[in-house]
Amino acid sequence: MGIIIKPVVTEKMTLLGEKLQRYGFIVQKSANKLQIKKAVEETYGVEVTEVNTMNYAGKSKSRFTKAGLLTGRSNSYKKAIITIAEGETIDFYSNI
Repeated sequence: MGIIIKPVVTEKMTLLGEKLQRYGFIVQKSANKLQIKKAVEETYGVEVTEVNTMNYAGKSKSRFTKAGLLTGRSNSYKKAIITIAEGETIDFYSNI
């Protein structure tokens, strides 16, 4: 798939996209900011001005069921928030 795994499409990210031209993506853990910038520019054809990244650690989850206690772990991932140039937009819904 490449550097970008999937876009983050939530109410909060949609609001940031409309007001501040910021968009969120789940990216590979090994990707750095320069690689993320290049991948977004090539994929969506926009000029990226800033890239911020966040690493999320996996968390242990448990729940009680009839069969007893089930335990598991959520995956860790890396999220990138990119800011694009003024006047440009990314439309995630054009392929639907």
